[in-house]
Amino acid sequence: MGGPEEISSSQEAADNALVLAFGRLQGAANRLEYILGRALEQECGISHLVFEVLLILGRAGEPGLSMRAIAQEQVLTTGGATRLVDRMEAAGLVERAEAPGDRRGRLVRLTPLGEETTVRASRLHVENIRRYFLAPLPPEDRERFAEDLRILSHSARDVLPRLP
Repeated sequence: MGGPEEISSSQEAADNALVLAFGRLQGAANRLEYILGRALEQECGISHLVFEVLLILGRAGEPGLSMRAIAQEQVLTTGGATRLVDRMEAAGLVERAEAPGDRRGRLVRLTPLGEETTVRASRLHVENIRRYFLAPLPPEDRERFAEDLRILSHSARDVLPRLP
């Protein structure tokens, strides 16, 4: 695929194979985010970001996660994570609890409503992933594509700076 030395005009930049490939990835992600996120909002009353935090907390289980861990996982500032968790707590989806062995530390965990919402939203989300993400791909390529996305995600995550 075209290297940087092949770019000497805006036309060549716009037609560069790597630029086009990444643009397609970003465009697909943005469109799928819109389609799947809108379905979560309409059917379950939650944003895709809230859904992702519910999944992170569901994966973590008891006793919960720190605000810092949530922020790091979602690439948010700790202030952004705090505001998001405040809204989720007001909606009854999560609660803050004392961290075992740390009287000042607080952890975030799912409430029963948060657990129920996660399950309901996940069922809808899986249907939509099958419909909009997998169905357009040739069946023989689906597993490899998912693995390649995992590799890209982990590689990018490893390059990001850790929050203080």
